[in-house]
Amino acid sequence: MERQVLMNNEGATLFRTCLNGLNALSGVGLLSIPFALSEGGWISLIALFILATICYYMGILLHRCMELKPHIKTYPDVGALAFGSPGRVIVAIFVYLESYLVAVEFLIMGGDGLERLFPNEGFRVGGVRIDGRKMYMMVTALVILPTTWPRSFGALAYISFGGILGSICLTFCVLWAAVVDGVGFKQKGAVLKFQGLPTTLSLFTFCYCAHVVFPSLRSSMRNKTHFSKVLLVSFMLSTINYSSMAILGYLMYGENIESQITLSLPQHKINTKIAIFTSLVNPLSKYGSIMYPIAHAIEDSSPLLATPVMSITIRTLLLVTTLIVAMSIPFFAYVMAFIGAFAGVATSIMIPCICYLKINQDVRKFGWKLMFISLIMLMGSCIGVVGTYTSIKEVIKRLQN
Repeated sequence: MERQVLMNNEGATLFRTCLNGLNALSGVGLLSIPFALSEGGWISLIALFILATICYYMGILLHRCMELKPHIKTYPDVGALAFGSPGRVIVAIFVYLESYLVAVEFLIMGGDGLERLFPNEGFRVGGVRIDGRKMYMMVTALVILPTTWPRSFGALAYISFGGILGSICLTFCVLWAAVVDGVGFKQKGAVLKFQGLPTTLSLFTFCYCAHVVFPSLRSSMRNKTHFSKVLLVSFMLSTINYSSMAILGYLMYGENIESQITLSLPQHKINTKIAIFTSLVNPLSKYGSIMYPIAHAIEDSSPLLATPVMSITIRTLLLVTTLIVAMSIPFFAYVMAFIGAFAGVATSIMIPCICYLKINQDVRKFGWKLMFISLIMLMGSCIGVVGTYTSIKEVIKRLQN
């Protein structure tokens, strides 16, 4: 399969790869970006643009690492090039952990959205009661299941286009609620809130933690030299969408905004229903691409697992396990914050820096580039440590309640 994906005649085009890249960056984070801004205040919006720039640069560093060896196809391959087998294992752990947790987040979002649209008390299986939100997580998983089966990013591009349209539609529905439904832009919001900054930075980081997919995206391209263009287009368009949604939501609801913007919109309005439905397009469109690296790694471990039947079986079982985790820890915003602070900082900031410094000896000489990368690593470490602690504390508090 890998040979088929990478062949020049059959690889994904620049346009298809841009669709996949933009879809990987835009989507579920859009729902919580206004909540993130409300936690940190208006000045924290500057951090969004800084993190977008840094994460774009990290994508360029990965691209440069992969240019050195044609056989590098995945993120763990980059770790192996830098540090051998231990590097491959460590990078793989963070890559697959992040992908897995993001997939869990998709199912939580699906359950929240459908329960908002169609309130339901759930059902009983024997002596076990399944509430409405968990029931809708199961429904979401069933709908997503067929999208996990395609075995190339070229095929997933068509699904990605639906996810991008869903993000644009969601922004339009929020604007409609403000202008037509009378919500307006009446909230001033806080200038800066130090206490909420760890959550804000963790959620902002989550919005740009698509680096686990970038090596596979690059490997699937027909012309890999154009990957820097894919990164530029994807980061620019996604940042415009994120900042627009953050400003709209915070002006509309201020400190009273919910963790998902769709849960704050006026009930029983047609645009609210459209917004929730389109937000559910994101898990449908992105689940397959975000779980692709995990499924691909499992299939590559043995020729017996690479058959079409085993591929479908593996991807189905992965979906079932993420469903179980989602039903056990259904806290959308703080699960997202944990992903951004712990796995996202590692895969999108720390690992690209460390691997690039290891692979390129010239960069380790004292100079502006070394100082810049070191500063990025220091900032990433602070976000990771403080954000992880804060998000875990909030999740534990909610589990106890």
